[in-house]
Amino acid sequence: MFERQYWLEVIEAAWRRRSVVWLSGVRRVGKTELCRSLPDVEYFDCELPSVRRRLDDPELFLRDMSGRRIVLDEVHRLPDPSELLKIAADHYPATRLLATGSSTLGSSSKFRDTLAGRKENVWLTPMLSFDVEAFGGTFDQRLHLGGLPPFFLAGKLVEKDYQEWLDAYWARDIQELFRLEKRHTFQRLLELLLMQSGGIYEATRLARECEASRVTMNNYLAVLEATHVVHVLRPYTRHRATEIVAAPKVYAFDTGFVCVWRGWRSLRAEDYGLLWEHYVLNELQGRLQRRDIRYWRDKRGHEVDFVIERRGRPPLAIECKWRQRAEYAGLDAFARQYPEADRIVVAADVTGIQTIRTSVGEASLMGLPALMDGLMAAEGAGRER
Repeated sequence: MFERQYWLEVIEAAWRRRSVVWLSGVRRVGKTELCRSLPDVEYFDCELPSVRRRLDDPELFLRDMSGRRIVLDEVHRLPDPSELLKIAADHYPATRLLATGSSTLGSSSKFRDTLAGRKENVWLTPMLSFDVEAFGGTFDQRLHLGGLPPFFLAGKLVEKDYQEWLDAYWARDIQELFRLEKRHTFQRLLELLLMQSGGIYEATRLARECEASRVTMNNYLAVLEATHVVHVLRPYTRHRATEIVAAPKVYAFDTGFVCVWRGWRSLRAEDYGLLWEHYVLNELQGRLQRRDIRYWRDKRGHEVDFVIERRGRPPLAIECKWRQRAEYAGLDAFARQYPEADRIVVAADVTGIQTIRTSVGEASLMGLPALMDGLMAAEGAGRER
């Protein structure tokens, strides 16, 4: 058992805000192990028939559990999971309940109530920097094998393990929650998105390659996004004529799957840039618990990897560089459109924070820890206000 102290603290903080917490994340990301490591909890695996029978009467169960800390793992296996969670939130506020699932709550008809205003969401992403340290691995290992603990700890890339994961994802998550029919089409779309991860989503081309309609492609993309298997980044825009305003970019959820489907059995120097971009995105999503990160591109091909909108403050533009170099055409083009924006270059070979001069003013060059420290400090200050 590895101590994932960061995530334990995130859950405890969520419980201080609400009595019901929804913990979501992809299959094998470590939800069960994390739940079991919480102190003083009573754990219930909803995949077991005996547990489901005990939960047939939610009110009776919650009365027996009143005032305790309980975990309901794989809660979507219940006939009406929303009912139990709603009763817990409304009538048993002294009971701390943590429910887990692979998708966002309310993403399928299985959940009849999203519990808006009644629960806190915690999204367990693939391994963050804290987890790499806790598990005792290397940064290269994290980039190549990915951030699912079993694959990371295996120490080598075994392609059949990743394919078995996709098969289980279809059989368990997709069929139980969404009951889609066209397995070949769905898996073909996912494989294409893994191979072109980080690229522009072109529904027409993908529909042609998958022999399906654009509507089907977009519906399947929504399912992949709801189950955290892809991340859809919409363009940041104020609808200027020079900007891309509609076409999203799609990132795979994990670097290991990107490596497998691109055939990268070992990493070359030219592979690190794309994987670093994915790693930074995962760190932003996991630490900030935000899915609304955007990208920016103009019609001349200038691009900024990530843009974060901040209420009452200028946007923050983030460019990822595996190795620092004095080439900032994308950030400069963004600055010409949005001169008030803050600009950051996050490089893997930089520690601390430096000020750099570009052709359009100044920007900050920093390592990922410095970036995250600054963003988390700003997030905390925002909550206090």
